Amino acid sequence: MQIDKELDARGLNCPLPILKAKKALSEMHSGQLLRIVATDAGSVRDFQAFAKQTGNELVEQQTVDNEFFHLLRRR
Repeated sequence: MQIDKELDARGLNCPLPILKAKKALSEMHSGQLLRIVATDAGSVRDFQAFAKQTGNELVEQQTVDNEFFHLLRRR
């Protein structure tokens, strides 16, 4: 899978990872993939809700150690 843009949201708490992802997605084309790395455990449910509200596709979520990876496809 080709990641078109990566966003490092480590150390940021809600709502900053969502706000930064929203800005990044606005600069991308439809169908492109954005990968977000966060350390806020709440980001898992936050990105699930964000995807539902915005119509962007939450392709994948993974947890590795204390980092949370989110993969969004721009609508």
